[in-house]
Amino acid sequence: MSDVKVLLDESEIPTHWYNVVADMKNPPAPPLGPDGKPVSPEMMMAIFPGNILEQEMSAQRWIPIPEPVREIYRLWRPSPLCRARRLEQALGTPAKIYYKYEGVSPAGSHKPNSAVAQAYFNKQAGINRLTTETGAGQWGSSLALAGQMFGMEVRIYMVKVSYQQKPFRRSMMQTWGAEVLASPTNLTNAGRAILEKDPNNPGSLGIAISEAVEEAASRKDTNYALGSVLNHVLLHQTVIGLEAKKQFAKIGEYPDMVFAPCGGGSNFGGAAFPFLADAAAGRKVRAVAVEPTSCPTLTKGHYAYDFGDQSGYTPLMLMYTLGHDFMPPSIHAGGLRYHGDSPLVSQLYKEGIIEAVAVPQIATFEAGVRFARSEGIIPAPESCHAIRAVIDEALRCKQSGEPKTLFFNLSGHGHFDMAAYDKYFAGELEDYEYPEEEIRNALERLPKVAA
Repeated sequence: MSDVKVLLDESEIPTHWYNVVADMKNPPAPPLGPDGKPVSPEMMMAIFPGNILEQEMSAQRWIPIPEPVREIYRLWRPSPLCRARRLEQALGTPAKIYYKYEGVSPAGSHKPNSAVAQAYFNKQAGINRLTTETGAGQWGSSLALAGQMFGMEVRIYMVKVSYQQKPFRRSMMQTWGAEVLASPTNLTNAGRAILEKDPNNPGSLGIAISEAVEEAASRKDTNYALGSVLNHVLLHQTVIGLEAKKQFAKIGEYPDMVFAPCGGGSNFGGAAFPFLADAAAGRKVRAVAVEPTSCPTLTKGHYAYDFGDQSGYTPLMLMYTLGHDFMPPSIHAGGLRYHGDSPLVSQLYKEGIIEAVAVPQIATFEAGVRFARSEGIIPAPESCHAIRAVIDEALRCKQSGEPKTLFFNLSGHGHFDMAAYDKYFAGELEDYEYPEEEIRNALERLPKVAA
């Protein structure tokens, strides 16, 4: 039997990130200010350093990875590409299933790929303090780690419901020296306004972003770091797909389909974008973004200009959105709760280059448990979404007899998410289809901008 793991040497860590903009049919739509005009770099400089803004607006295909960033990547990269043979056997499928395991990073997920880069570029620009938001805590713990690596102060606004449900993620952030606050807080205008209306507000990523952006914009010594959505974040994550392509080449394989969870888009972009370069050059490969039915941004959202946060502090971005004041249901335990999606992912979906599917919560956890009992790794709930879609495709292959090669991003382990698994085992999770009426109402409150 051939190897389960395909490994690369540390010398094979990519030297450049891949920028999908270079291979897109149409240039991305610019972010807009409140006046409906494109945002100037000067406005963005209030919260981002110039070197990151250059990446955000670049159409260059390859962006060099600085050597100090690659040096820190060596702590966990290259991550293994694994063949899920035991899962294949359990399913009785002729399909081959491969996954990239990003849970080997110190924070337990793919998020440090961008956190380390963002901390480095801010440090180079003379910034020593960062603010950010976090939902489930994977991004917050990753930025806390990265801040520690570069001697930076980090303040994290953590969505209140996650702050309460995931105490050990909070402990991780504090272990790496970050300050963690349950959002909404009384420390910002955005937080105070929301608590005035609803003192028991459970929080959302949109609210936490508002608080983090407001603080960064009000302090000269502080910048804002974002864990997903923006172009530069997806760019940094392409180390995942670039390594995977090298690993597939090593064993003479190539995926027919690439799957990844999709909330804000960094997980999906990181795994799929390097394969879209091949698709642009004529190679056949399908890329599928997998989201929850309770936060169905791509599959039920509206393609429009919207704010990236609840209070309207961020520029307007052209993306699929459920409305910037979308509040995910508190029963939703699987992550991927953002109201919008990466403008790049959204445009690729709009143009039919990629596909999207929404999966229900109970089936998602069922897939995670099945994977754990076959392969041993307990996946993060976010990763379970991709596993669900892969299992469904593998079972279709069983019906049709097609021996497809399926690849997915196992973006993190679930060791700090066991409370969600506990709810699944206790039968306390429910499937939730976000109501069409709620989506319609939220979309009526979109900012009025001609797209």
